[in-house]
Amino acid sequence: MAVDRDHVLRSAAALLTRKSTATMDEVARVAGISRATLHRQFAGRDALVRALESLGIDECEAALDAARVDEGPAPDAVRRLVQAIEPSAALLAFLYSENQLFEGEQQNTGWTRIDERIAALFRRGQSAGAFRIDLTPAWLTEALYGLLASGAWAVLEGRVASKDFTFMITELLLGGALRREEP
Repeated sequence: MAVDRDHVLRSAAALLTRKSTATMDEVARVAGISRATLHRQFAGRDALVRALESLGIDECEAALDAARVDEGPAPDAVRRLVQAIEPSAALLAFLYSENQLFEGEQQNTGWTRIDERIAALFRRGQSAGAFRIDLTPAWLTEALYGLLASGAWAVLEGRVASKDFTFMITELLLGGALRREEP
């Protein structure tokens, strides 16, 4: 019987976003396969996390495309982006906490592409006068990542309703990023 790699990855993502310390045995159980089958697909936890990283990057880039971040007013594009990324937010929160993905020469260039696209959105908003210019696009990008991760964890733990995810993140981010008229 062929193993559905996408099913295994999504099962692993669902488990690891709830329990980041889950063992490979637990991942195999949730995916409905044996540990040996899991190890044939992924040599170990690092290989599994790297495969999840690729999935997360793909989903983040798809969300950027779906949000049409180059169109319309930048604050609206940020709202569309947060809404588009919400289904993947828990996976991205898990990946965000996996330090080995962001250290050294092994860093996936996909993260750089994503960073650049999001920073360009904030830079566009600054150029249009919508966003504060005293906060760098890199900082606004990191703030967005932090809010996405915090929002995903709050929803997973039941402290926040999933229907409020986009509103809470965008209102907090944009409320701090919008340029205020000076008196």
